[in-house]
Amino acid sequence: MESKSLTTARRMRALEPSATLAMAARASAMTASGVDVIDLSVGEPDFPTPPHICRAAEEAIRAGKTKYTPAAGIPQLKKAVADDYGRRTGLAITPAQVVVSNGAKHALHNVFTAVLDEGDEVIVPTPYWVSYAELIKLAGAKPILLETRIEDDFKLHPEALRAALTPRTRMLLLCSPSNPTGVVYSAAELGGLADVAIERDLAVVADEIYDQLVFDGRPSVSFPTLRPGLADRTVVVAGVSKTYSMTGWRIGWTIAPEPLSKAIGNLQSQETSNPCSISQHAAIAALNGPQECVGEMLQAFQKRRDLVAKRLLAMPGVRIPEIGGAFYAFFDIREPLKRMAGRGIGTSMQWCETLLEKHHVALVAGSAFGAEGFVRMSFAASEEKLAAGLDRIAAFLDNG
Repeated sequence: MESKSLTTARRMRALEPSATLAMAARASAMTASGVDVIDLSVGEPDFPTPPHICRAAEEAIRAGKTKYTPAAGIPQLKKAVADDYGRRTGLAITPAQVVVSNGAKHALHNVFTAVLDEGDEVIVPTPYWVSYAELIKLAGAKPILLETRIEDDFKLHPEALRAALTPRTRMLLLCSPSNPTGVVYSAAELGGLADVAIERDLAVVADEIYDQLVFDGRPSVSFPTLRPGLADRTVVVAGVSKTYSMTGWRIGWTIAPEPLSKAIGNLQSQETSNPCSISQHAAIAALNGPQECVGEMLQAFQKRRDLVAKRLLAMPGVRIPEIGGAFYAFFDIREPLKRMAGRGIGTSMQWCETLLEKHHVALVAGSAFGAEGFVRMSFAASEEKLAAGLDRIAAFLDNG
C-alpha cells in the first residue's frame, strides 16, 4: 500500500519550476549530446569574476575564514554594503539595516516571509521575473499580476496602480532595470508610483540587482531616495551577482528599516544560518576594491545591446521596448506567431521549443514572465555568439 505520509504540501503542488533554469538545463543536455546549441536563456554574465575578487577569496581561505559567521553577515561586509549604497545614492544607511543572504533570490524570500501575512496582496507589474509570483505564494500571499504594455515600454503608470489596489493590498514590487524587459524607469516615473505608495500606505520591494548596469549615461535611481520618508516603507534587494559577475558566489542582501532587518536576520538564522564565509570576503573586495571592471563590463553590455536591438528591429514583425539596462531583450513575436499558427506554433513556449529543436538556440518563453506572445533573450554572451544566435533566429522567422 502506498504511503501518504510524504505527499507534498498544497503549497508545493502549486509551485512552478523556474522556466529559465529549465530551458538552460535542456540546452545543456543537448550540448552534452554533441549538438551546437547557442544558449541565450540564463541571465548570467559570461565574464570571469575579476581577479582581485578571486584573490580575496583565496586569502580568506588561507587565513582560516572558513567557519560560521553571524547569520546576517559579517560586520565588514554589512558596512561595505552600507557605504557603497550611500556613496552611489546619497542616502545614508547603517550596517544594522543590511542583511546579507545567499543571493538576491533568498533575500526576496526572506522579505516576503517576514512581511506578508496569509491573504495579503502584492502588486507585481508584468512582465515579471519568474520567481516573484512563486515566492509570494510560498509566503501565503497573493500576487496580483498587473499587465503593462510594450507601447508604454512595459512601465506601470500610477493610475493603473491606484486602480488595482484593494483593502488587501500590502505591497508593491518593482524591478528597475527590469528583468525580463531591460526597461529602466526614470526618477519622475518612479516618483509617481512612490506617491501612490505613500498615499495608500504600501510597503515597497525594490529589486535593484541590475542597478549599475544602466546604458546611455542614464542615472541609476534607487527607489527610497525619491521622497522623504520613503525609506521607512521600502526594502531594497541587491547583490554582487550581476555587477561583478559573481552569480555562483551567492551573495545578495536587503536594505530595510532596522526593525525589519532584525526580523529578517532572525528568520535567516533559522533557515540557513550565514551565507558562505569565503564569498562574503570576496564581496567585500568587490565593493571596496577597484571598480574599473564594472565600467568595462557595462561598456561591453551596451555594445551587445546595440547589436541585439538593431538586429531584432530589422526582423519582420518583431518589436522591442527601449532597452535601458540589464542584459535582456524582451521581444514581441505576436505577428510571427500568426504566420506560424498553421504549423502548430501558436504560443511563445511552442515557438521557443521549435527554435531550440530546429535551430539550436535557447530562449525563454514570455509566458513564463506573464507575457504571452513575447520571448526573452539574454545578451550576456559574446558578440560572436549573439550574432550567430540572431542569424538562426532570423532564419527561423523567415523559414520556420
